[in-house]
Amino acid sequence: MKMLDCRGCIEQEIGDLCKELGIKKYRANQIFQWVHNKGVQNWSEMKNIPQEDKDKLSRTLVLQPLELVQEKRSKDGTRKYLFRLADDESIETVLMDYYKDRSRDRHTICLSTQVGCPIGCSFCATGMSGYKRNLTVGEITGQVLDVVRNVRKEDPEFEVTNLVFMGMGEPFLNYETVLKAIKILNSENGQNIGMRKMTVSTSGIVPRIKQLAHDNPQVGLAISLHSTKDEVRDVLVPINRRYPLKELLEACNYYIYLTKRRITFEMALHNQNCTREEAERLIELLRGMLVHVNLIPVNPVQGSPVKRAKKESIAMFKRILEAGKIPVSIREEKGTDIEAACGQLRNRMEREGYESVNQN
Repeated sequence: MKMLDCRGCIEQEIGDLCKELGIKKYRANQIFQWVHNKGVQNWSEMKNIPQEDKDKLSRTLVLQPLELVQEKRSKDGTRKYLFRLADDESIETVLMDYYKDRSRDRHTICLSTQVGCPIGCSFCATGMSGYKRNLTVGEITGQVLDVVRNVRKEDPEFEVTNLVFMGMGEPFLNYETVLKAIKILNSENGQNIGMRKMTVSTSGIVPRIKQLAHDNPQVGLAISLHSTKDEVRDVLVPINRRYPLKELLEACNYYIYLTKRRITFEMALHNQNCTREEAERLIELLRGMLVHVNLIPVNPVQGSPVKRAKKESIAMFKRILEAGKIPVSIREEKGTDIEAACGQLRNRMEREGYESVNQN
């Protein structure tokens, strides 16, 4: 019988296995809650499951937590986790706390979906390390489960409120796996995180943008735009060579038409694109669309020619968009003192090794 990752199973799959093994059906609900709500990391923690049933299930269901290599904490409360996977690859996960923002606290986890990334954006540390493989469903949900378990050691009442699939990797190149992870994390018997509290970011995989409109119109969609000119975006976000701006915007308009949901367009502002001309072109590009623009001061990345834009230039860019009636905000910077930008900590680990990273 094929081994299954318990963290990657929906409740129905566990139920089917229980039936096959002659275990009472209601045990599936109990096991799912132990794993996806309480975050247990081994079978011995499941107190209300008979040992005989645990013995049967453990021969087929694998329950393997991620190995925490390092946790770094920022002075602003952000936590960055470096996890080692079963095959010795590593990924990053970030927890961002926004206290009393819009009248209530938010606790957002930024999830990775791949080991490395094949897109190769010129300003992104993850792309510089190349692409290794897709994450499994259990490796995606496991990031949430292990971060929650870690934080609850200090704060037993801690709950995740939001998820953003904006960490390492291109989520739409691991599409089916990401959708299944979303379903599990949304389950009322698990973490019970609302669909509308989740956002999936893409560099612009056009067929998947259209597919998402049909498959899961409740989750938020963010587009990593970063330039209004094809010749520039071809360099910054190389997937643009396959899906240029015209095709990307057509897919976005299709998504908006079908879902009636706003799309967030992300602009990483740096010394090459934070100009009046770029802001004016962006207004023309997005005019009449149901959108919000998120301006992101680019994080300095070792080895990248892209440099951070000046604060006054970013403020100017925002004022121009506001004058053009484009909803816009500047992303609050989090964790700049702990290498919280995507891929930075993992890259250092690959250069210096696990032991060196653990010493810092």
